[in-house]
Amino acid sequence: MEILEELQESAQYLRDRGIDEVDVAIVLGTGLGGLVEAIDIQKTWSYSQIPHLPVATVEQHFGKLIYGLLSGKKVLAWQGRFHFYEGYSMEQVVKPVRISRMLGAKTMLISNASGSLNPKFKKGGLMLIEDHINLLPDTPLRGANLVSLGERFPDMSCPYDVQLRSLLKEIAIDSGIHLDEGVYCSVAGPQLETRAEYRYLRTIGADAVGMSTVPEVIAAAHMGMPCAAVSVLTDDCNPEDLEPFNLSEVVAMAEQAEPLLTKLFVHLLGRME
Repeated sequence: MEILEELQESAQYLRDRGIDEVDVAIVLGTGLGGLVEAIDIQKTWSYSQIPHLPVATVEQHFGKLIYGLLSGKKVLAWQGRFHFYEGYSMEQVVKPVRISRMLGAKTMLISNASGSLNPKFKKGGLMLIEDHINLLPDTPLRGANLVSLGERFPDMSCPYDVQLRSLLKEIAIDSGIHLDEGVYCSVAGPQLETRAEYRYLRTIGADAVGMSTVPEVIAAAHMGMPCAAVSVLTDDCNPEDLEPFNLSEVVAMAEQAEPLLTKLFVHLLGRME
């Protein structure tokens, strides 16, 4: 079956079960699923119930789709994402973004857990992504272009919406939340980086590194959907003082920062037109 047919069937399945309108789609990363507690939930599906949708294999990703109201907006919250390192194709990785757009989503918000490369940024803090570096070995746009979704060569001069970023910075100031802004680099994983690789990533201009987000942003840009993304900086990637990776500490750090991220997104939806 062609990918476009799969997307249409997935979207139709959700329409038939009560999704009649979507204002904002939200993709929630590692340890960041608690935002759904702020949603007035109307419908919930396991990913396994939705036709042609992959199953999230990462333990910290719940694999649930939430539909409801948040700050007066109808939201579609993807509680868990898919990664290239799980063995999925890029087309599978970005299915949530494309399905959301086909259901009418006008805006995409994305969160992730990432490692801090910038010595000025503190572990446990939040970083607003203003641009990215893509070191993944593939793109969701490779192959025949899906003309009904977007143009063959989408512009990437400003993939992170200026107005949304401006609102998030205003909200952070008003709420007393420290919000850094920087460049996110996406790598394939799942192994963590060596000290030499961390030096290289910093040299080429990255402030944080992770294994997600960029494919979704590319798919959103392809479909002309404004997006914003925030990273929770869960570990320090200082090559001169590098500690062994500890997943439980990363998840705990993400959960610790989650209330601040939730506050940002809740207020952002309240200020969006």
